[in-house]
Amino acid sequence: MTVVITGTSRGIGAGLAEAFAARGETVIGTTRDGQWPLDVTDPASQAAFAASLEQQPVDLLVCNAGVYLDKGHTLQDGYGPELWAQSFAANVTGVFLTVRGLLSNLRAAQAPKIAIISSQMASSERAPGGSYIYRASKAAVLNLGRNLAQDLKPESIAVGIYHPGWVRTDMGGAGGDISVDEAVSGLVDRFDGLSIGTTGCFETWDGRPHPF
Repeated sequence: MTVVITGTSRGIGAGLAEAFAARGETVIGTTRDGQWPLDVTDPASQAAFAASLEQQPVDLLVCNAGVYLDKGHTLQDGYGPELWAQSFAANVTGVFLTVRGLLSNLRAAQAPKIAIISSQMASSERAPGGSYIYRASKAAVLNLGRNLAQDLKPESIAVGIYHPGWVRTDMGGAGGDISVDEAVSGLVDRFDGLSIGTTGCFETWDGRPHPF
């Protein structure tokens, strides 16, 4: 199985790359300046990355790359417009460009899957306030994933959207509920279980349906 994972320089992405490699899968892990360079916000970088795969079938695409730029901002003087643009470019447009760029590779696989890392902060039902940019971008990528699931279902490409847990990483902070290893183990199980029958799901790392 060939697995493409975006954003593998650290945190959950690095953990997922290690886990799939340990299983003997072929892992293509992207970073901005590594063996598989990719800036998800840059169409030219996306085109170069897709070309470098030379039509290799991709069984699983994990859209993990993302940013959280408005942590700690206040409503009174935070959330500058440039942060909205940067966040949506990475967290939403970047996912769309990656999926579109690798569609031919996914179509070449036997039972292709796309896993999109969103967050519980995407939920409209769970809305405690704050982190407006990050929440809005993760809600947008949840919506993107749900619509991709419908459009790609006739081609038997399954799409799942996932909350990885509050993980102790640079992004999640030291106060997170779970370790990277716990999140990765749960997410790998979720990806394994994803199918056309569950396409469009929004699930937690440990397998619970997440409220939209």
